[in-house]
Amino acid sequence: MRTLEEIERELDIAPPVQARREAACWMLGLAEEVLEAWIAVRGQAPTHEEREGFRLLALHHQGSAGAPSFNACRETCREIAYHYNLLSLDGSDGAERHLMMMGLLVRHLVLFVGGKMQVEGLGEFCCASKPLRAESATIA
Repeated sequence: MRTLEEIERELDIAPPVQARREAACWMLGLAEEVLEAWIAVRGQAPTHEEREGFRLLALHHQGSAGAPSFNACRETCREIAYHYNLLSLDGSDGAERHLMMMGLLVRHLVLFVGGKMQVEGLGEFCCASKPLRAESATIA
């Protein structure tokens, strides 16, 4: 299993727009890896089930069990699935924009989950990475 830092570095690679379906699958896979890491840290085996046609949503559901503040990233996961669907359509306009947005959402998920691993209460206020930003500002 790769670390969140490795996944985040991989996101720096810009996927080609011509291969939008492959890029969408690649980013969806990265998002799933992020949630797999969260679930593994909690001592569970990641599910292979799907919710609403996406393993990502089933992983989020599993990761939220017993951690209500983890629901703060539910909409991020749903938006990743939304952009995946748009990129999977034939003749979808704005593929470059959808790829960029999907990449930003996956990066947001990486940062959120990384923050959750450091600060258990993170996420109680939207994606509130404020506790981490405040802590790093006092260190610098």
